[in-house]
Amino acid sequence: MKVNNRFLLLSVLIFACFLLVACASQASDSETDKKKDSLVLAIGSEPTDGFDPTTGWGRYGSPLFQSTLLTLDRNFNVQPDLAVDYSVSEDGLEWTVKIRDDVKFSDGEPLTIEDVIFTFETAKNSQSVVDLQNLKKIEKLDAQTVKFVLERPQSTFLYTLTMLGIVPKHAYSENYRENPIGSGPYKLVQWDKGQQLIVEENPYYYGKKSPFKKLTFLFLSQDAAFLAAKAGQVDIVSVPPNLAKESISGMKLIALDSVDNRGIMLPFVKPGYDAEKGIEIGHEVTSDLAIRKALNIGIDRDKLVEDVLEGFGTPAFSVADKLPWWNEETVFEDGDIEAAEQILMDAGWRKNADGIFEKDGEKASFTLVYPASDQTRQSLAIAFKQMAKEIGIEVNTEGKSWSEIEEVMHSTPVVMGWGSHDPIEIYHLYHSKYRGQGYSNANYYSNKKVDQYMDQAIHAITPEEANEYWKKAQWDGETGFSALGDAPWVWLVNLQHLYFVNEHLNIGEQKIQPHGHGWPITEFIADWTWEE
Repeated sequence: MKVNNRFLLLSVLIFACFLLVACASQASDSETDKKKDSLVLAIGSEPTDGFDPTTGWGRYGSPLFQSTLLTLDRNFNVQPDLAVDYSVSEDGLEWTVKIRDDVKFSDGEPLTIEDVIFTFETAKNSQSVVDLQNLKKIEKLDAQTVKFVLERPQSTFLYTLTMLGIVPKHAYSENYRENPIGSGPYKLVQWDKGQQLIVEENPYYYGKKSPFKKLTFLFLSQDAAFLAAKAGQVDIVSVPPNLAKESISGMKLIALDSVDNRGIMLPFVKPGYDAEKGIEIGHEVTSDLAIRKALNIGIDRDKLVEDVLEGFGTPAFSVADKLPWWNEETVFEDGDIEAAEQILMDAGWRKNADGIFEKDGEKASFTLVYPASDQTRQSLAIAFKQMAKEIGIEVNTEGKSWSEIEEVMHSTPVVMGWGSHDPIEIYHLYHSKYRGQGYSNANYYSNKKVDQYMDQAIHAITPEEANEYWKKAQWDGETGFSALGDAPWVWLVNLQHLYFVNEHLNIGEQKIQPHGHGWPITEFIADWTWEE
């Protein structure tokens, strides 16, 4: 049986490589061509939800096909894109944006202020991950100027302007996500689902154009993509840590720092039942602050980076490490088993004959679930289990499908991952009003002071003012949602995004990468060059 399985795997990989060669043959150029103008990329999974910004495409990277009103540079400074100017009223309720008058969609039709209004109204009505419920109305001031009126001041509206790609009113339909038309640098030419996506230069693009006029994205398993790279059939390939220390002739490894984090979400409340949502919530053990703090201080994050990520990552202490709204004071010395044990003993926990802490007849034990299809999360779960045992906490691990995880995540610890260039993610993860709303605040965390800080951050007039409140919500010296405070999460690691890149291809400087969806590496593709 083992032989048959290996033979099957080998056959699949060989077939994938043949498929790759067939798909890429027209997209690949000789490495000796000094004016190479096409690339073949295997840099991530297929966006099964398609390419509609009004339902979320582009929130984890450049929308590629669409333009945004504003953009963030490598240092997270706001820069114009479609907009030539914007202003915010003193009360923070009115955002006035003036757009360029020379922009066309990839079908040659002009982009107008009506398209901007249509995009934001469509996104608001989509009831998707694009949260525009605070948007009261949109007013057209003139042919190039629009005014967004908010119900209440919202500092994070700025980031919506940097992420929401503009769609054409004249060409938008229920099939738009599969046939996007936009004013971005590229246009979709061909999508063979499950195999490849071919895009070409948008001839009407107004911005700096990439020297690469054609891109072919291949959708392969990581093993098949790696073999394709070894065969010289791709220019960039994304690889997991276990393959990053391999070598590929003619290619160099590039490791990009990210806020693409992994952590353990711990149910915060005592066991109960949310009758309104019809779900079981809470956990007897993880609702104890001493358990959560002991796990946070006892886990050795550097060892997780070294052993699980092969060194390709950094320890994580929050959902937003090194972003402008991150509180640096939340970093602490971890891997301290004695300190973790002392926290538990001070809280009345005592070790039993098996070396596991108990309190009032309750054993310090819980099940940790992870997505069974994710090898990295599985490895983190197993390593976390071993480290928790050294502290005296028993953890049982179990792999489940995402649909199964959704059924238990309000009452069971889960290995999850986040990481966005928008601080609204903090609001969704930790504000009490989002308790039990899907993956948002799934562990039912609540702290009135933290809510107050986050409300002040959301309703601040400027990002700089908001960032101070985001930092206080993490830790103000007495309380916060970080491990120094309520510790509803055990953040573990930030992944590095790993790519083998053709040695002739220079992708330039990148900014801290967000969560891995959406091909964020392509954001600055206009600056890429081919060098002999």
